[in-house]
Amino acid sequence: MAKLNVNKTESRRKMRKAHFGASSVERRVRMSAPLSKELFQRHHVRSLPVRTEDEVRVLRGGFKGKEGKVVQCYRKKYVIHVERCTRDKANGQTIHVGIDASNVEITKIKMDKSRKNILDRKNRTKIGQSKGEVAANIVD
Repeated sequence: MAKLNVNKTESRRKMRKAHFGASSVERRVRMSAPLSKELFQRHHVRSLPVRTEDEVRVLRGGFKGKEGKVVQCYRKKYVIHVERCTRDKANGQTIHVGIDASNVEITKIKMDKSRKNILDRKNRTKIGQSKGEVAANIVD
């Protein structure tokens, strides 16, 4: 099958270079997580970049089902640290376990002015409103 978009690469080497050589700004976008069903119904947005103080639910891995606030977004390692997802080290010290952002869903958004602007921009019901019935098809 032919490539759908000629401007995108399929090369493994180039994809790995883009992933591991990404700047902090690019990593923020790559570390996006889907919104919960309730938030999707309210905001009509599928996913958002995770940030500190968002509340998330872990969907995959050893901490599946745990909920908590995001303590830290560790962009260098592509992981987030969640409040109750910890383990004890051999010396007794408690540390946060890194969780991939794609393995969580956002249950509560830390709302501020810039976050509100992002939600308004990504709102799926507004897409194509000037074209008549297109908006109705997207919502269904």
